[in-house]
Amino acid sequence: MATKNIDHDIVIVGAGLAGLSLARQLLRETTGSVLLLERRRTVPPVRQKVGEATVQLSGYYFSKVLGLEAHLMTEHYLKYNLRFLWPTAGTANNALEDLSQSYIRNLSNIASYQIDRNKFEAELLRLNLEHERFSFVPGIRELEIDLADQGPHSVRWSKAGAQCCSTCLWVVDTSGRNKVLARELGLGKPNEIRHGAMFWWIDGLLDLEDLTDLDPQQRRLHSSRRETGHLPFFLATNHFMTEGAWFWVIPLHGRTSLGLVFDRELVDPEDVMSVEKATRWICERFPLLARELPKHEPICFGGLKDFSYDCRQTISPQRWALAGEAGRFSDPLYSPGGDLIAIYNTLIVDAINTQDDGELLAKCNRAEQLMRATYSAYEPSYALSYNTLGDAEVFSLKYSWELAVYFSFYVFPFINELLTDRHFQPTFLRHFAKLGPINHGLQRFLSAYYEWKKEQTAEPSEPVYFDFTRMCGLREAEKTFYEVGVDPGEAKQVLREQFANLTEMARYIAAWVAATVIDQPDALHNRNFVDSLDPASLTFDPAGWQRQWEASDRQPGAYAWRLDTAAMAPFRSQSPAAEPKALRTA
Repeated sequence: MATKNIDHDIVIVGAGLAGLSLARQLLRETTGSVLLLERRRTVPPVRQKVGEATVQLSGYYFSKVLGLEAHLMTEHYLKYNLRFLWPTAGTANNALEDLSQSYIRNLSNIASYQIDRNKFEAELLRLNLEHERFSFVPGIRELEIDLADQGPHSVRWSKAGAQCCSTCLWVVDTSGRNKVLARELGLGKPNEIRHGAMFWWIDGLLDLEDLTDLDPQQRRLHSSRRETGHLPFFLATNHFMTEGAWFWVIPLHGRTSLGLVFDRELVDPEDVMSVEKATRWICERFPLLARELPKHEPICFGGLKDFSYDCRQTISPQRWALAGEAGRFSDPLYSPGGDLIAIYNTLIVDAINTQDDGELLAKCNRAEQLMRATYSAYEPSYALSYNTLGDAEVFSLKYSWELAVYFSFYVFPFINELLTDRHFQPTFLRHFAKLGPINHGLQRFLSAYYEWKKEQTAEPSEPVYFDFTRMCGLREAEKTFYEVGVDPGEAKQVLREQFANLTEMARYIAAWVAATVIDQPDALHNRNFVDSLDPASLTFDPAGWQRQWEASDRQPGAYAWRLDTAAMAPFRSQSPAAEPKALRTA
């Protein structure tokens, strides 16, 4: 057979979201030539692709960094944040107005989008193909990668009977779950997340506001509008929540994406691993969905019984790297996949732009620490406290905390292009490392609180509406979206302030829970009691809290909170300690 030699600066393996995005960024930010290889003959594939929701960091990356803002605004839906819904005891739960909801009412200053993956990836490919430094070869077979210790790497493949070869300076694997380099180099690593998912698409828009017995005027004038407002409900990524599982509803132009994600310890995969089984399972728990879901045949569907994994290394000074699902994948809750693509791609591009070997070694070491840290920080949220998805109050505490961390330690550095700054990176990693024990302890703490609540308190008898921004700590973190163009010194001060904000937020969550559990509202304001709760070493200890309260009650003194202690007031009718006596109303 004939042999063809093609030389390029960078070879990318895999033309999915990570690979196409990386190619686009390389063409905009480097001067090298890019060869993109793909085993599929058709890109994007005919079948619908999953992974539609973006959040602030990925939305910023796709729109601002990659320059696709106009395409996103015209061809996809602008996203209305994340919304979470729970059934209400004592109601039929067969109408939207029966459900409790937690959400952010106002649109974010940083836009995010509900993207049709097929349409978006087609646009990325179209733009890349317009560039003279870009080459694309679909339908490859028999791929072999020889990584050289010194000098160029060699990539070989076959296509239509011809043997092809390219030498290159860099190889980046974005082959998704094929994990070409991770398998070849033995880099695969398990994690503690054992979750599965079943997902499918239907024709048309599933508008949740239609799932009601109210007539149009009653819907417009319903008292819940005082809390939820008037923006289109369907634009949110809507999550129907239950213990250890959640069901997404995501709008696309002309289609709706649906999916059930579950903790295998709490949900038997055999009960949900088909469209029919998953539909029946979710409709039993949310009868309002039974109005529509059984009527629709799936266009496409897919499922994964166990989807999460880690990787021992994702970038090397030997000039290879992994991005997207070729390296690590955590969980779709909060839609972190696009964020990790954005972070990893940005660090990879920075390394590719580095000519000096010594500087490259230092950059790759720091980049690997950042890649590992930003991934690992998600693990406790998914591995330790998925049970809390079943309770609106506990989950609202959990998510408010996680979102505040995300705003200040993910979005803020990214929009200021600081994650590649060598002066900023050490400070970031130090503060991020200190957050680790707090986050890990808080996830276990809230999981235990959820289990306690199941045994001790009644479920809410009427819907509760909660805006996450009632939590002052989250509002403070969101302010960092406006801290733009800061230098590394200013950014370090912002991080210090946000670390203090997050520490106070964690202490408030602990104090709220403890005061609720021991049924002592005033404990939330007692200085000695609150000081006894160390955010860095939290344990769920009702007996210890009771003893501490009895000792603290003899030493009155108000704790000087810097945040609004009535933030969780919407849940007070379900919580015996929801409001201190001084704040109670007649």
